[in-house]
Amino acid sequence: MSNRLENQNEPDRFSDYEAGGRPLNGWKVLAMIVGFFLVVGVVDGLMIYKALGTFSGEVTPHPYERGLAYNKDIAQARAQAAREWKVDVTLSRIAPGESEIRVVARDAAGANVTGAEMTALFAAPADLAKDVRVKLGETAPGRYAAAVKLPKGQRDLVLTAARDGREVFRSKSRINME
Repeated sequence: MSNRLENQNEPDRFSDYEAGGRPLNGWKVLAMIVGFFLVVGVVDGLMIYKALGTFSGEVTPHPYERGLAYNKDIAQARAQAAREWKVDVTLSRIAPGESEIRVVARDAAGANVTGAEMTALFAAPADLAKDVRVKLGETAPGRYAAAVKLPKGQRDLVLTAARDGREVFRSKSRINME
């Protein structure tokens, strides 16, 4: 009998019940669940707002229209390959943060390509806002040059030549400015 009395005096080790405490009911559980999802929703909304404000996700302006023009781009690439132009590009630093781009262009027969409107786009790989575009001037027959301010880092050099408003040459290369 004494064994039984000792067990009755011991507190129940598996219960979290406190005398005078407020019990957990359905409304409290509902409030906790709603509060949890409300906090998650606010944090997600803040993260989406910040993400859209810092990077648009676009690497190409008007990507849908560029996709529609894909067959036209293939035809232009074939026409460019048929012209067999030889284009050499030299990029050199002339001062800290300033570079010079020089282009020599020759046709399939080795003659200098003159009268073309050359432009160079130094595209940041993941941010359109950091792109730098420069128009190259013809310094001699078949030779084009321009100075450009470029910070250190990787860029995609997109060199284009146009005649009569039509693009006749395009090349794209990844470069590293040091």
